[in-house]
Amino acid sequence: MFSRPAPKSSRPALKFRRPGRPVRPVRPRRRTALLAVGALTSGLLLIAPQPASAANLVKNPGFETAGTDDMPYCWEKSGWGDNDFTFSTVGGAHSGSKAMKVELTRRTEGDRKALITESAECAPVVSVGKQYDLGLWYKSTTPDTSLTLFRHDTTAGWQYWTDLKTLPISGSWAEATVRTPEVPAGTDRITWGVSVYGTGSVTTDDYTMDQVADAIPDPVCTGTAEECANGKWDVLPTQNPVRSMHSVVLNNGKVLLIAGSGNSEEMFNAGTFTSAVYDPVNGTYKQIPTPKDMFCSGHVQLQDGRVLVMSGNKGYPSADGTIGYQGYKDSYIFDPVTETYSKTNDMNDGHWYPSATILGNGDVISFGGLKEDSTGSVTAERWSAAENKWLPLWQVNQTWSYWGLYPSMVLMQDGRLFYTGSHTFGNNIPGTGSAIYDYDANTTTEVPGLQRKDERDQSASVLLPPAQDQKVLTIGGGNIDSNPDANRLTDIIDLKSANPAYVAGPPLPQGTVDLGNGKIPQTGAQGKMYVSAVLLPDGKVLETGGALHNRANPVYESSIFDPASETFDPVAADPEARGYHSSAFLLPDGRVMATGDNPGNGSWNHNVSIYTPPYLLKGARPTITSVIDNEWTYGDTQRITVDRPIAKAELIRPAAVTHSSDPNQRFVDLPLSVDGNNVDLNVTSNPNLAPPGWYMLFAVDANGVPSVAKWVHLQGPSAMAAAAEDAPSAHEHSFADSLEGKVKKPGKKRASAKVSTTVAGCDRHYGSVNVCVPTVFPDEVKKTTAARCAWLKENDYGRLKINGKDDPLRLDRDKDGLACGKGDVTRR
Repeated sequence: MFSRPAPKSSRPALKFRRPGRPVRPVRPRRRTALLAVGALTSGLLLIAPQPASAANLVKNPGFETAGTDDMPYCWEKSGWGDNDFTFSTVGGAHSGSKAMKVELTRRTEGDRKALITESAECAPVVSVGKQYDLGLWYKSTTPDTSLTLFRHDTTAGWQYWTDLKTLPISGSWAEATVRTPEVPAGTDRITWGVSVYGTGSVTTDDYTMDQVADAIPDPVCTGTAEECANGKWDVLPTQNPVRSMHSVVLNNGKVLLIAGSGNSEEMFNAGTFTSAVYDPVNGTYKQIPTPKDMFCSGHVQLQDGRVLVMSGNKGYPSADGTIGYQGYKDSYIFDPVTETYSKTNDMNDGHWYPSATILGNGDVISFGGLKEDSTGSVTAERWSAAENKWLPLWQVNQTWSYWGLYPSMVLMQDGRLFYTGSHTFGNNIPGTGSAIYDYDANTTTEVPGLQRKDERDQSASVLLPPAQDQKVLTIGGGNIDSNPDANRLTDIIDLKSANPAYVAGPPLPQGTVDLGNGKIPQTGAQGKMYVSAVLLPDGKVLETGGALHNRANPVYESSIFDPASETFDPVAADPEARGYHSSAFLLPDGRVMATGDNPGNGSWNHNVSIYTPPYLLKGARPTITSVIDNEWTYGDTQRITVDRPIAKAELIRPAAVTHSSDPNQRFVDLPLSVDGNNVDLNVTSNPNLAPPGWYMLFAVDANGVPSVAKWVHLQGPSAMAAAAEDAPSAHEHSFADSLEGKVKKPGKKRASAKVSTTVAGCDRHYGSVNVCVPTVFPDEVKKTTAARCAWLKENDYGRLKINGKDDPLRLDRDKDGLACGKGDVTRR
């Protein structure tokens, strides 16, 4: 697997000593880290990086040369938190005469580790885009360990990079090897060592670090030059039989498409509720009996692969506008094996448009939506994985806050929730528009920086690859209340920062827009809402679909975002309109499927598009020829075999998406140990990074070409399920530990929040309930009856019946009960 180090020779100590580095006091804060104990001397920072003179890039890999502060040369004490510890150089080495022992005898929080010294003299030089094989020998008495990397950014300095591998307990010398991810841009050096975060000890020796030799085959274009650069879209010959606005990729590779009444009052009144299961392998649909109107419900995949579907539509708005949409309390589970729904216990409240986020223990937390009486729900709901039911209200922490509709809540690596600011309909929540919610403390802290927070209606938010980096991207958005042109804004936040704040990202590329008279290029600040964002197995993000205004004017534009360079690359655009009630999601074969579109005239696009990304047009794909075990546990090492060299592997959680929202979508890096065609994958020990459940496992070569996915099931070991109070938490590093935003504690208990009956941006005085005449027309439409009627005609609304006696948009000036007739547009 790796060449073992030659026996160490007795080398004389160097004739100079570095100045000692004072230990900073440990702050008693829960997430505070000392990346290295002490500060670098200014003199060392001026030393230019030197190229390695030997294959092993680690200096003093066996601790034989003495240094300062009772540590070997080029090694330093590091760690954080409230714990009692010792660092010692001991005998009984793997080779030579010395080994390094780190021991914790008491731990409340934090870790201790011996690291390669963070200096230009000692820290190994690395090259951007390259990978490195790391190895060491160890003995340990605790399972609570992790091989941890830090990197030196030429602009930001030293910072935590990632945890690569958990080391199993070993009473005798054992070898541990792992391959780093590709070195990020701006990185010139790294340092690494073994973190101990549970009581016990780890003794290490004979460290190795070697650059991985390039083995990149030349890609072979298998399409046209245009396709190989930008991918291609194909519209499938078979249409989606249901008006589905909910899409869930099941753990058997099929896709659950939920429509309920499909935003059709006629189907609702007839009690016709539909779902379908699509099989991408043979291109067929199977319609599924659906017990309730799951139109605009919430959904999430449970850890066993079943789909929890919560709430939905109890009733449509009344024609007179006095009653809005209503959410029911019912909840169901869809079983992918039997392809049937079964009822669970009721939620505590109705929730039309609720959030749904799975937690690290398999529980599900849900916020927002509309109650049975059309008011806003302020009730937080929690599904217990252990009890397989919704918990009663008194067992769930409550803020009594109204989070709006489909608030995007992303699970952070310590179990807190980040509200990204992406939501559905109208204005955002008060304050900065994004926040961190701590369920245990029951506090909400505002997070700054989100641009135009009240114009992020049906923007998309995604936890960028890999999840270990804890960066979130928001894309586009609009506002159906004011109905401006949707925007090109993007925002990026690094949740590993002590005080995270959004910073502006690159503007969305522009495509063409159909304003009713054919497609024309977008101009100025025109962007899109109703955005879909899809994590791809090469570590990038496809954004696609969208529209310029409330349920009108589709935008034809797709691009791929690269988290490493933070840039968009325009690619082929979906030829189908994909606005309101559209979805796009990753299939296990690496393609992307896009469905739906429900413009304001009430029509529905049943055509389905499939996107083939450029990485599938570069020639042969790697193949995972075997997975030794598809039942995985946290901190585990799992072996796969591949038919040719790969550069990385990852888990991607399958989609459960609706209304631009899928907060559970995540890409979890799996550091590698490579021995020919055998690859050992190192699974994170932190269930908050990869909540329990079924995942798609992809192997990716150096050209970014992925394999077809294999399905693996990740869940906690029995020891974790026991959750002893004194058990160490998953290894955590400093992030979001010094929040400066306004902190909000739970408010006064209340029944609900007042919400307008026109929350969906539709004026119900005109047409049927599934037709959406906007309450506010786009800015470019003049405020005259003729101009408004011309816009409605261009967008295929047809003749609209007046409901009741009111005519707030002045579309029936001749009072004949029909909008936009000849007498209405010619009348002065």
